[in-house]
Amino acid sequence: MLGEYPIQGRGAAEIAASVERAVGAGELLPGQSLPPMRELADRLGVNPNTVAAAYRTLRERGVIETAGRRGSRVRPKPATTGREELRVEVPAGGRDLSEGNPDPALLPRLAPALAAAAEEGDRRPVLYGGDPIDPGLVRLARAELDAGGVPDGPVTVTSGSLDAIERILTAHLRPGDAVAVEDPGWGSVLDLVPALGLRIHPVGVDDEGPRPEELRRALESGARALIVTDRAQNPTGASVTAPRARALRAVLREHPATLLVEDDHGHGIVDLPLHPLAGVTRHWALVRSASKAYGPDLRVAVLTGDPVTVDRVRGRQRLGPGWVSLLLQRAVARLWSQGAVDRAAVAKAYGARRDGLVDALAERGVAAHGRSGMNVWVPVPDETGAVARLLQSGWAVAPGTRFRVASPPGVRITVSTLTEEDIGRLADAVAAAVRPSPARVHG
Repeated sequence: MLGEYPIQGRGAAEIAASVERAVGAGELLPGQSLPPMRELADRLGVNPNTVAAAYRTLRERGVIETAGRRGSRVRPKPATTGREELRVEVPAGGRDLSEGNPDPALLPRLAPALAAAAEEGDRRPVLYGGDPIDPGLVRLARAELDAGGVPDGPVTVTSGSLDAIERILTAHLRPGDAVAVEDPGWGSVLDLVPALGLRIHPVGVDDEGPRPEELRRALESGARALIVTDRAQNPTGASVTAPRARALRAVLREHPATLLVEDDHGHGIVDLPLHPLAGVTRHWALVRSASKAYGPDLRVAVLTGDPVTVDRVRGRQRLGPGWVSLLLQRAVARLWSQGAVDRAAVAKAYGARRDGLVDALAERGVAAHGRSGMNVWVPVPDETGAVARLLQSGWAVAPGTRFRVASPPGVRITVSTLTEEDIGRLADAVAAAVRPSPARVHG
């Protein structure tokens, strides 16, 4: 079961550290089973409660997971180690459509905005004890939040969406609490939740967002929080419609103690309207990142929410990094205020590439999903085979297992750099890799 690697230790901390070292070193692999607690206790000559405590620590750290009678195993993406196990090696001369990056040609030049922000910093140096939030960025963010129908609330700044989501969850939840998450959904969230010692309760997604009945079941089963992507859902491209938003708000209204976290990372690259869910639960937050529209390296996201949630996020942030660099905040504010990104043109460009691929696949009898954003989700009967055949054709796509909990297999294709000439060739390769039935299927 464990090959030649011996788990060692006499105390729970020592046993947990031994397993964690092995995972980090690659001696225990993702998905590998661990011994039953009594068996390991007999082997080490310790009380079974000691092993149980070690396993509990490892679960809380996101290193292992427990699958009922099947016992415990190393998580598919353990928090202890890097996420390299599920990366696809792109062949020489191949195209990488697996990473989910924006098109560099559609990103603005950062040098002028950063230079202007640096000059302002020279005139008014940022020192300890100063205001950690740029008021210009807050004004811009609040105006657009108001225009999108987001309830009034204080605004703060975090180092990207995932940083915000982590701080929001830890502000309200405790290890063992369950979180309703989209399935398929953003792989980083699926890793983060168990790494915080929380439990995942998957909620199915269609093109209009999370399915209300599945959300209801999750909340009735005890989920204390919901994380939902409003637009450009990763990996499916789902976007919450007005009717779906009403249905989801009706479910949340029945569970007002639910912590609601909305991720609107598609802001700036989509042309579909926002239909926020906030306003029916006591604690809520909505996050908007600058990464997709202005560049992943900016690491700036604005967050609004109820006063208690925002205050807790700010307080915990003060005890860690302190604040997000004002240099970056001012640069984003300048890019935003000066219209450095033609949002309509960017949304149109991504939409043409996404719709072009979805339509081309439909013509070849392959169902696909991609209502918004820069990704297309293709259901497949066999992920491993589909990914391997596409690699042989020179196309690297992301295996769906990065994004799934209980949903059926699929692959994610990032369309951000596709050209018109690429679409037909890629669709042919996908059709051959998926091996669809002759009947035409519409996504």
